Amino acid sequence: MKIAVLDDYALASPRLADWPELGDVTVFQDTITGTDLVDRLRPFDVICLMRERTPMGADLIAQLPNLRLIVTSGPRNASIDLPAARAAGITVCGTQSRKTTTSELTTLMMLALNRRLLPEVANLSAGGWQSGLGRDVAGLTLGLIGLGNIGAQMAVIGKALGMDIVAWSPNLTHARCTELDVARAENLTDLMARADVASVHMVLSDRSKGLVDAAAFAAAKQGQVFINTSRGPLVDTGALLDGLLAGKPAMAGLDVFDVEPLPLDDPLRDPDLIASGQLLLTPHLGYTTEATFRLFYTQTVEAIRAYQAGTPIREL
Repeated sequence: MKIAVLDDYALASPRLADWPELGDVTVFQDTITGTDLVDRLRPFDVICLMRERTPMGADLIAQLPNLRLIVTSGPRNASIDLPAARAAGITVCGTQSRKTTTSELTTLMMLALNRRLLPEVANLSAGGWQSGLGRDVAGLTLGLIGLGNIGAQMAVIGKALGMDIVAWSPNLTHARCTELDVARAENLTDLMARADVASVHMVLSDRSKGLVDAAAFAAAKQGQVFINTSRGPLVDTGALLDGLLAGKPAMAGLDVFDVEPLPLDDPLRDPDLIASGQLLLTPHLGYTTEATFRLFYTQTVEAIRAYQAGTPIREL
């Protein structure tokens, strides 16, 4: 059985799980698209995905006649065309996931931006000393766009740091806000107007794509720090860049992007915004921790073994 492990940028899979005896395993560290991707994947019986790094749409699936099993990290993957896979007789399985990694990164970005950590580090490295003043988060308002699992974790963390919490999403209920003891904004512009820190924690869908738009940034509170560690397309990137140039928001931290890896010519790679500390970019680190990847790859191996034994597990 020929097995492909895709998009393992850090080459973590060989050391985090026991792959021997499964078959002929090939690990790819890069992400490619188009006909090159089809040519690469055509020989494989099993494809192991790392989240949505390589989408498995119907067109791609139709060009992989040897494919019998897809295993994705995580319990769901919206980038896999499940009906197309089922129609082709392909089994699709997932893994469990861990719950706190993204909220930890969001907190790190929030503190780094408010305390001007990176500009001060850069100034010290260049031979200087203190060049500005940071901002305490205690007493600020944390606005959560989405109050699911990760949003709820951020509410707890924000309260522990002495912040007031307000939340909004299209389907957010008063009952959910009462359960978590947070205020509920009337709409997105209301949340943006109240939040000193606004953080996105929503699932990407056709309805939520581009949700945070120019109107939202125009309503942003003076001095706002905006953070997106959820999914890139939830935010209108052009509107965000225009907003940063206008000072609304004052700063932004992004861990997710419309296209990943982020192209070298992407407008977000603005050297002035980055050097000034106004824009913090990280390469989708929200879930990339050793414990999380150990779980992903260990359970990927379990899924392949179970399929080989004729008893697939965690089918999607």
